[in-house]
Amino acid sequence: MARPLALVIDDEPDICELLSLTLGRMNIDAEVGGDVATAKRLLLRKNFDLCLTDMRLPDGDGLELVEWMQTRTPGVPVAVITAHGNIETAVQALKLGAFDFISKPLDLQNLRSIIGSALKLREKPRAGSAQLLGESAAMHEVRDLIDKVSRSQAPVHISGESGTGKELVARLIHDSGPRKDGPFVPVNCGAIPSELMESEFFGHRKGSFTGAINDKAGLFQSANGGTLFLDEVADLPLSMQVKLLRVIQEQAVRPVGAAREEHVDVRILSATHRNLSELVRQGEFREDLFYRINVIELRVPALRERGDDILHLAGHILQKLGSSPEALGEDARRALLTYAFPGNVRELENLLERAVTLCPSGTIAAANLNLPAAPRVPAASHALTPAGDLGGQIEDVERQAIVEALEKTRYNKTAAAKLLGLTFRQLRYRIKKLGIE
Repeated sequence: MARPLALVIDDEPDICELLSLTLGRMNIDAEVGGDVATAKRLLLRKNFDLCLTDMRLPDGDGLELVEWMQTRTPGVPVAVITAHGNIETAVQALKLGAFDFISKPLDLQNLRSIIGSALKLREKPRAGSAQLLGESAAMHEVRDLIDKVSRSQAPVHISGESGTGKELVARLIHDSGPRKDGPFVPVNCGAIPSELMESEFFGHRKGSFTGAINDKAGLFQSANGGTLFLDEVADLPLSMQVKLLRVIQEQAVRPVGAAREEHVDVRILSATHRNLSELVRQGEFREDLFYRINVIELRVPALRERGDDILHLAGHILQKLGSSPEALGEDARRALLTYAFPGNVRELENLLERAVTLCPSGTIAAANLNLPAAPRVPAASHALTPAGDLGGQIEDVERQAIVEALEKTRYNKTAAAKLLGLTFRQLRYRIKKLGIE
Protein backbone atom coordinates (compact mmCIF):
# COMPACT_ATOMS: atom_id res chain seq x y z
CA MET A 1 0.00 0.00 0.00
CA ALA A 2 1.38 3.42 -0.98
CA ARG A 3 2.44 5.76 1.78
CA PRO A 4 0.09 8.70 2.44
CA LEU A 5 1.08 12.01 0.87
CA ALA A 6 0.80 15.36 2.69
CA LEU A 7 1.11 18.91 1.40
CA VAL A 8 2.87 21.43 3.64
CA ILE A 9 2.41 25.15 2.83
CA ASP A 10 4.55 27.59 4.80
CA ASP A 11 7.10 30.26 3.89
CA GLU A 12 9.26 29.55 6.96
CA PRO A 13 11.92 26.88 6.13
CA ASP A 14 12.26 25.83 9.78
CA ILE A 15 8.53 25.11 10.10
CA CYS A 16 8.52 23.21 6.79
CA GLU A 17 11.47 21.10 7.96
CA LEU A 18 9.84 20.35 11.33
CA LEU A 19 6.56 19.35 9.71
CA SER A 20 8.30 17.22 7.06
CA LEU A 21 10.36 15.39 9.71
CA THR A 22 7.28 14.76 11.85
CA LEU A 23 5.37 13.42 8.86
CA GLY A 24 8.30 11.26 7.80
CA ARG A 25 8.48 9.63 11.23
CA MET A 26 4.80 8.77 10.80
CA ASN A 27 5.55 7.11 7.42
CA ILE A 28 3.91 9.95 5.50
CA ASP A 29 5.58 11.53 2.46
CA ALA A 30 5.50 15.32 2.22
CA GLU A 31 5.69 17.94 -0.49
CA VAL A 32 6.40 21.55 0.43
CA GLY A 33 5.24 24.89 -0.99
CA GLY A 34 5.69 28.45 0.17
CA ASP A 35 2.59 30.30 -1.05
CA VAL A 36 -1.08 29.99 -2.03
CA ALA A 37 -0.37 29.80 -5.77
CA THR A 38 1.98 26.85 -5.32
CA ALA A 39 -0.53 25.11 -3.06
CA LYS A 40 -3.33 25.39 -5.62
CA ARG A 41 -1.09 24.16 -8.44
CA LEU A 42 0.08 21.11 -6.46
CA LEU A 43 -3.41 20.27 -5.20
CA LEU A 44 -4.73 20.15 -8.77
CA ARG A 45 -1.82 17.99 -9.98
CA LYS A 46 -1.57 15.33 -7.26
CA ASN A 47 -3.81 13.37 -4.90
CA PHE A 48 -2.94 14.45 -1.39
CA ASP A 49 -4.25 12.79 1.76
CA LEU A 50 -4.02 15.94 3.87
CA CYS A 51 -2.80 19.53 3.79
CA LEU A 52 -1.13 21.62 6.51
CA THR A 53 -1.04 25.35 5.77
CA ASP A 54 0.19 28.41 7.59
CA MET A 55 -2.29 31.25 8.05
CA ARG A 56 -0.01 34.00 6.75
CA LEU A 57 1.49 33.47 3.29
CA PRO A 58 3.29 35.87 0.91
CA ASP A 59 0.48 35.99 -1.67
CA GLY A 60 -2.59 35.50 0.54
CA ASP A 61 -3.65 33.62 3.62
CA GLY A 62 -4.61 30.16 4.74
CA LEU A 63 -8.29 31.07 4.96
CA GLU A 64 -8.36 31.78 1.23
CA LEU A 65 -6.80 28.38 0.56
CA VAL A 66 -9.23 26.58 2.89
CA GLU A 67 -12.22 28.16 1.13
CA TRP A 68 -10.81 27.34 -2.32
CA MET A 69 -10.23 23.70 -1.34
CA GLN A 70 -13.87 23.20 -0.31
CA THR A 71 -14.95 23.46 -3.95
CA ARG A 72 -11.84 22.31 -5.87
CA THR A 73 -10.41 19.53 -3.66
CA PRO A 74 -13.14 18.83 -1.06
CA GLY A 75 -11.84 15.36 -0.23
CA VAL A 76 -8.53 16.67 1.18
CA PRO A 77 -8.67 17.54 4.91
CA VAL A 78 -6.80 20.78 5.65
CA ALA A 79 -5.51 21.99 9.00
CA VAL A 80 -4.34 25.58 9.48
CA ILE A 81 -1.42 26.79 11.57
CA THR A 82 -2.34 29.86 13.59
CA ALA A 83 -0.54 32.27 15.86
CA HIS A 84 -0.76 31.42 19.55
CA GLY A 85 -4.00 32.63 21.12
CA ASN A 86 -5.58 33.65 17.82
CA ILE A 87 -8.80 31.76 18.53
CA GLU A 88 -10.97 34.03 16.34
CA THR A 89 -8.96 33.14 13.23
CA ALA A 90 -9.00 29.45 14.13
CA VAL A 91 -12.77 29.47 14.54
CA GLN A 92 -13.15 31.26 11.19
CA ALA A 93 -11.02 28.58 9.53
CA LEU A 94 -13.21 25.84 11.01
CA LYS A 95 -16.35 27.60 9.78
CA LEU A 96 -14.87 27.72 6.26
CA GLY A 97 -14.29 23.97 6.31
CA ALA A 98 -10.87 23.37 7.88
CA PHE A 99 -10.49 19.96 9.49
CA ASP A 100 -8.66 21.38 12.52
CA PHE A 101 -6.12 23.99 13.57
CA ILE A 102 -2.66 23.95 15.15
CA SER A 103 -1.32 26.82 17.28
CA LYS A 104 2.26 28.05 17.30
CA PRO A 105 4.58 27.12 18.88
CA LEU A 106 3.82 23.67 17.49
CA ASP A 107 3.03 20.98 20.04
CA LEU A 108 4.29 17.77 18.39
CA GLN A 109 1.97 15.51 20.39
CA ASN A 110 -1.04 17.56 19.28
CA LEU A 111 0.30 17.74 15.73
CA ARG A 112 0.68 13.96 15.46
CA SER A 113 -2.83 13.50 16.86
CA ILE A 114 -4.32 15.86 14.27
CA ILE A 115 -2.42 14.19 11.41
CA GLY A 116 -3.55 10.74 12.57
CA SER A 117 -7.18 11.84 12.77
CA ALA A 118 -7.02 13.37 9.29
CA LEU A 119 -5.72 10.13 7.77
CA LYS A 120 -8.54 8.15 9.38
CA LEU A 121 -10.97 10.02 7.14
CA ARG A 122 -9.88 7.68 4.35
CA GLU A 123 -11.47 4.79 6.24
CA LYS A 124 -15.09 3.82 5.69
CA PRO A 125 -17.54 4.84 8.45
CA ARG A 126 -18.28 2.08 10.94
CA ALA A 127 -21.62 0.39 10.42
CA GLY A 128 -23.55 0.97 13.62
CA SER A 129 -27.04 0.32 14.92
CA ALA A 130 -27.90 4.01 15.20
CA GLN A 131 -30.28 5.23 12.50
CA LEU A 132 -31.73 8.59 11.59
CA LEU A 133 -34.99 7.64 9.91
CA GLY A 134 -37.11 9.75 7.60
CA GLU A 135 -37.28 10.81 3.97
CA SER A 136 -38.49 14.39 4.39
CA ALA A 137 -36.42 17.21 2.90
CA ALA A 138 -35.57 18.38 6.42
CA MET A 139 -34.06 15.02 7.36
CA HIS A 140 -32.11 14.73 4.11
CA GLU A 141 -30.60 18.11 4.95
CA VAL A 142 -29.70 16.93 8.46
CA ARG A 143 -28.03 13.77 7.15
CA ASP A 144 -26.05 15.78 4.57
CA LEU A 145 -24.82 18.14 7.29
CA ILE A 146 -23.89 15.22 9.58
CA ASP A 147 -21.79 13.78 6.75
CA LYS A 148 -20.06 17.13 6.28
CA VAL A 149 -19.32 17.97 9.92
CA SER A 150 -18.20 14.42 10.75
CA ARG A 151 -15.14 15.03 8.54
CA SER A 152 -14.14 18.01 10.67
CA GLN A 153 -12.97 18.46 14.23
CA ALA A 154 -14.95 21.69 14.57
CA PRO A 155 -17.22 21.99 17.63
CA VAL A 156 -20.86 21.44 16.64
CA HIS A 157 -23.86 22.75 18.55
CA ILE A 158 -27.01 20.69 17.99
CA SER A 159 -30.21 22.64 18.57
CA GLY A 160 -33.79 21.46 18.58
CA GLU A 161 -36.78 20.81 20.77
CA SER A 162 -36.82 18.14 23.47
CA GLY A 163 -37.27 14.65 22.12
CA THR A 164 -36.08 15.35 18.55
CA GLY A 165 -33.03 13.05 18.78
CA LYS A 166 -30.14 15.43 19.44
CA GLU A 167 -28.04 12.77 21.19
CA LEU A 168 -28.63 10.37 18.28
CA VAL A 169 -27.32 13.05 15.90
CA ALA A 170 -24.25 13.53 18.12
CA ARG A 171 -23.57 9.77 18.10
CA LEU A 172 -23.86 9.67 14.31
CA ILE A 173 -21.35 12.53 13.97
CA HIS A 174 -18.96 10.61 16.21
CA ASP A 175 -19.48 7.23 14.51
CA SER A 176 -19.05 8.71 11.02
CA GLY A 177 -15.80 10.55 11.77
CA PRO A 178 -12.15 9.80 12.46
CA ARG A 179 -12.79 9.46 16.21
CA LYS A 180 -15.18 6.54 15.76
CA ASP A 181 -12.81 4.10 17.50
CA GLY A 182 -12.48 6.43 20.50
CA PRO A 183 -14.99 6.87 23.33
CA PHE A 184 -18.27 8.74 23.01
CA VAL A 185 -19.06 10.25 26.42
CA PRO A 186 -22.46 11.91 26.85
CA VAL A 187 -23.20 14.05 29.90
CA ASN A 188 -26.35 15.88 30.96
CA CYS A 189 -25.00 19.19 32.24
CA GLY A 190 -28.19 19.90 34.19
CA ALA A 191 -27.95 16.66 36.17
CA ILE A 192 -24.59 17.34 37.89
CA PRO A 193 -24.73 19.15 41.27
CA SER A 194 -22.81 22.42 41.03
CA GLU A 195 -20.51 21.52 43.94
CA LEU A 196 -19.37 18.34 42.15
CA MET A 197 -19.15 19.78 38.65
CA GLU A 198 -15.43 20.58 38.53
CA SER A 199 -14.51 17.14 39.86
CA GLU A 200 -16.89 15.40 37.44
CA PHE A 201 -15.53 17.23 34.40
CA PHE A 202 -11.82 17.43 35.24
CA GLY A 203 -11.25 14.68 37.82
CA HIS A 204 -9.56 14.98 41.20
CA ARG A 205 -6.61 13.76 43.20
CA LYS A 206 -6.81 11.64 46.33
CA GLY A 207 -7.25 13.83 49.43
CA SER A 208 -8.07 17.00 47.48
CA PHE A 209 -11.36 17.34 49.37
CA THR A 210 -13.44 15.45 51.93
CA GLY A 211 -14.52 12.18 50.39
CA ALA A 212 -11.80 12.08 47.71
CA ILE A 213 -10.40 8.71 48.82
CA ASN A 214 -8.89 7.86 45.41
CA ASP A 215 -7.71 9.58 42.25
CA LYS A 216 -10.57 9.91 39.80
CA ALA A 217 -10.53 10.65 36.07
CA GLY A 218 -13.01 13.28 34.88
CA LEU A 219 -15.28 13.28 31.86
CA PHE A 220 -12.64 14.99 29.72
CA GLN A 221 -10.06 12.30 30.52
CA SER A 222 -12.66 9.58 29.86
CA ALA A 223 -13.38 11.08 26.44
CA ASN A 224 -9.70 11.44 25.50
CA GLY A 225 -9.22 10.48 21.85
CA GLY A 226 -12.95 10.63 21.28
CA THR A 227 -15.97 12.89 21.72
CA LEU A 228 -17.52 14.62 24.73
CA PHE A 229 -21.21 15.39 24.22
CA LEU A 230 -22.45 18.20 26.47
CA ASP A 231 -26.22 17.76 26.52
CA GLU A 232 -28.29 20.65 27.92
CA VAL A 233 -25.15 22.81 27.93
CA ALA A 234 -27.29 25.87 28.72
CA ASP A 235 -27.72 24.54 32.27
CA LEU A 236 -24.03 25.03 33.09
CA PRO A 237 -23.52 27.72 35.76
CA LEU A 238 -21.49 30.75 34.69
CA SER A 239 -18.57 29.78 36.95
CA MET A 240 -18.25 26.45 35.15
CA GLN A 241 -18.63 28.07 31.74
CA VAL A 242 -15.40 30.02 32.38
CA LYS A 243 -13.46 26.85 33.22
CA LEU A 244 -14.92 24.93 30.31
CA LEU A 245 -13.92 27.68 27.88
CA ARG A 246 -10.32 27.55 29.05
CA VAL A 247 -10.14 23.75 28.69
CA ILE A 248 -11.52 23.92 25.14
CA GLN A 249 -9.04 26.63 24.17
CA GLU A 250 -5.96 25.14 25.86
CA GLN A 251 -6.84 21.45 25.30
CA ALA A 252 -5.69 20.73 28.83
CA VAL A 253 -7.36 20.07 32.18
CA ARG A 254 -6.15 20.39 35.75
CA PRO A 255 -7.78 17.85 38.09
CA VAL A 256 -8.88 19.20 41.46
CA GLY A 257 -5.87 19.04 43.76
CA ALA A 258 -3.35 18.47 40.96
CA ALA A 259 -0.22 20.57 40.55
CA ARG A 260 -0.12 20.55 36.77
CA GLU A 261 -2.38 20.33 33.74
CA GLU A 262 -2.93 17.24 31.59
CA HIS A 263 -3.27 17.36 27.80
CA VAL A 264 -6.60 16.07 26.45
CA ASP A 265 -7.58 15.38 22.86
CA VAL A 266 -11.37 15.72 22.84
CA ARG A 267 -13.90 16.87 20.27
CA ILE A 268 -16.75 18.87 21.77
CA LEU A 269 -20.35 18.40 20.65
CA SER A 270 -23.11 20.18 22.56
CA ALA A 271 -26.87 20.45 22.54
CA THR A 272 -29.77 22.23 24.19
CA HIS A 273 -33.46 22.77 23.55
CA ARG A 274 -33.10 26.39 24.71
CA ASN A 275 -32.16 29.43 22.63
CA LEU A 276 -28.47 30.01 23.38
CA SER A 277 -28.37 33.32 21.49
CA GLU A 278 -31.17 34.66 23.69
CA LEU A 279 -29.42 33.40 26.83
CA VAL A 280 -26.27 35.27 25.74
CA ARG A 281 -28.31 38.47 25.37
CA GLN A 282 -29.78 37.93 28.84
CA GLY A 283 -26.32 37.42 30.36
CA GLU A 284 -27.10 33.81 31.35
CA PHE A 285 -24.56 32.26 28.96
CA ARG A 286 -21.06 33.53 28.19
CA GLU A 287 -20.69 35.01 24.72
CA ASP A 288 -17.11 33.77 24.31
CA LEU A 289 -18.11 30.19 25.14
CA PHE A 290 -21.12 30.45 22.82
CA TYR A 291 -18.89 31.33 19.86
CA ARG A 292 -16.44 28.58 20.79
CA ILE A 293 -18.96 25.71 20.92
CA ASN A 294 -21.25 27.06 18.19
CA VAL A 295 -18.70 27.02 15.36
CA ILE A 296 -21.18 24.95 13.33
CA GLU A 297 -24.88 24.78 14.26
CA LEU A 298 -26.99 21.80 13.30
CA ARG A 299 -30.72 22.12 13.90
CA VAL A 300 -32.77 18.96 14.32
CA PRO A 301 -36.32 19.62 13.03
CA ALA A 302 -39.39 19.11 15.19
CA LEU A 303 -41.48 16.05 14.36
CA ARG A 304 -44.42 18.21 13.22
CA GLU A 305 -42.12 19.68 10.51
CA ARG A 306 -41.36 16.27 9.01
CA GLY A 307 -44.67 15.36 7.32
CA ASP A 308 -45.07 11.65 6.53
CA ASP A 309 -41.92 10.83 8.47
CA ILE A 310 -44.29 10.53 11.44
CA LEU A 311 -45.89 7.41 9.95
CA HIS A 312 -42.52 6.00 8.87
CA LEU A 313 -41.19 6.40 12.42
CA ALA A 314 -44.41 4.99 13.89
CA GLY A 315 -44.02 1.84 11.80
CA HIS A 316 -40.42 1.40 12.89
CA ILE A 317 -41.33 1.89 16.57
CA LEU A 318 -44.20 -0.60 16.33
CA GLN A 319 -41.84 -3.22 14.90
CA LYS A 320 -39.45 -2.69 17.82
CA LEU A 321 -42.41 -3.19 20.18
CA GLY A 322 -43.23 -6.55 18.59
CA SER A 323 -46.17 -5.22 16.58
CA SER A 324 -46.25 -4.12 12.93
CA PRO A 325 -46.95 -0.94 10.92
CA GLU A 326 -50.21 -2.53 9.73
CA ALA A 327 -51.51 -2.43 13.31
CA LEU A 328 -52.03 1.32 12.96
CA GLY A 329 -55.61 2.02 11.87
CA GLU A 330 -56.49 4.69 9.32
CA ASP A 331 -58.05 7.02 11.86
CA ALA A 332 -54.98 6.63 14.08
CA ARG A 333 -52.75 7.55 11.14
CA ARG A 334 -54.77 10.70 10.51
CA ALA A 335 -54.65 11.58 14.20
CA LEU A 336 -50.84 11.24 14.29
CA LEU A 337 -50.40 13.40 11.20
CA THR A 338 -52.50 16.22 12.66
CA TYR A 339 -51.07 16.14 16.20
CA ALA A 340 -48.44 18.77 17.10
CA PHE A 341 -46.13 16.45 19.15
CA PRO A 342 -44.63 18.87 21.68
CA GLY A 343 -42.52 15.95 22.94
CA ASN A 344 -41.47 14.96 19.39
CA VAL A 345 -40.06 11.47 18.69
CA ARG A 346 -39.81 10.61 22.39
CA GLU A 347 -43.51 11.39 22.82
CA LEU A 348 -44.39 9.31 19.74
CA GLU A 349 -42.55 6.34 21.24
CA ASN A 350 -44.40 6.72 24.56
CA LEU A 351 -47.80 7.03 22.86
CA LEU A 352 -47.28 3.90 20.77
CA GLU A 353 -45.88 1.83 23.63
CA ARG A 354 -48.95 2.66 25.69
CA ALA A 355 -51.29 1.94 22.76
CA VAL A 356 -49.73 -1.47 22.03
CA THR A 357 -49.94 -2.41 25.71
CA LEU A 358 -53.56 -1.36 26.20
CA CYS A 359 -55.09 -2.06 22.79
CA PRO A 360 -57.27 -5.17 23.16
CA SER A 361 -57.91 -5.89 19.47
CA GLY A 362 -54.41 -5.59 18.02
CA THR A 363 -55.54 -2.80 15.69
CA ILE A 364 -54.71 0.64 17.06
CA ALA A 365 -57.47 3.21 16.66
CA ALA A 366 -57.21 6.95 17.29
CA ALA A 367 -58.91 6.50 20.65
CA ASN A 368 -56.22 4.00 21.74
CA LEU A 369 -53.54 6.65 21.22
CA ASN A 370 -55.11 8.78 23.95
CA LEU A 371 -53.70 11.93 22.42
CA PRO A 372 -53.76 14.68 25.06
CA ALA A 373 -55.72 17.85 24.47
CA ALA A 374 -53.95 21.21 24.39
CA PRO A 375 -53.04 22.43 27.90
CA ARG A 376 -55.74 24.59 29.41
CA VAL A 377 -54.91 27.64 31.50
CA PRO A 378 -57.89 28.62 33.71
CA ALA A 379 -59.55 31.89 32.81
CA ALA A 380 -58.93 34.73 35.25
CA SER A 381 -62.67 35.24 35.81
CA HIS A 382 -62.97 31.67 37.09
CA ALA A 383 -59.71 31.62 39.00
CA LEU A 384 -60.04 34.67 41.21
CA THR A 385 -62.84 36.00 43.41
CA PRO A 386 -63.10 39.46 44.99
CA ALA A 387 -62.55 38.09 48.49
CA GLY A 388 -60.47 35.49 50.21
CA ASP A 389 -56.77 34.58 50.16
CA LEU A 390 -55.53 36.20 46.92
CA GLY A 391 -52.05 34.63 47.19
CA GLY A 392 -53.51 31.18 47.73
CA GLN A 393 -55.85 31.54 44.75
CA ILE A 394 -52.95 32.60 42.50
CA GLU A 395 -51.00 29.54 43.65
CA ASP A 396 -54.00 27.34 42.81
CA VAL A 397 -54.07 28.74 39.26
CA GLU A 398 -50.32 28.21 38.91
CA ARG A 399 -50.52 24.68 40.34
CA GLN A 400 -53.31 23.66 37.97
CA ALA A 401 -51.46 25.03 34.91
CA ILE A 402 -48.28 23.17 35.86
CA VAL A 403 -50.11 19.90 36.54
CA GLU A 404 -51.88 20.08 33.19
CA ALA A 405 -48.60 20.80 31.37
CA LEU A 406 -46.92 17.85 33.13
CA GLU A 407 -49.80 15.54 32.23
CA LYS A 408 -49.68 16.64 28.59
CA THR A 409 -45.94 15.96 28.35
CA ARG A 410 -46.10 12.65 30.24
CA TYR A 411 -44.24 14.33 33.12
CA ASN A 412 -41.30 15.35 30.96
CA LYS A 413 -40.30 18.43 32.97
CA THR A 414 -38.14 19.89 30.20
CA ALA A 415 -41.03 19.76 27.71
CA ALA A 416 -43.49 21.04 30.33
CA ALA A 417 -41.25 24.02 31.07
CA LYS A 418 -41.19 24.88 27.36
CA LEU A 419 -45.00 24.72 27.16
CA LEU A 420 -45.29 27.07 30.12
CA GLY A 421 -42.66 29.50 28.89
CA LEU A 422 -40.38 28.76 31.86
CA THR A 423 -36.79 27.60 32.16
CA PHE A 424 -36.22 24.11 33.53
CA ARG A 425 -34.91 25.53 36.80
CA GLN A 426 -37.88 27.89 37.17
CA LEU A 427 -40.28 24.98 36.74
CA ARG A 428 -38.34 22.81 39.20
CA TYR A 429 -38.48 25.64 41.77
CA ARG A 430 -42.24 26.07 41.32
CA ILE A 431 -42.87 22.32 41.58
CA LYS A 432 -40.99 22.22 44.88
CA LYS A 433 -42.62 25.43 46.16
CA LEU A 434 -46.16 24.26 45.33
CA GLY A 435 -45.64 20.71 46.62
CA ILE A 436 -46.42 19.06 43.25
CA GLU A 437 -45.27 15.43 43.11
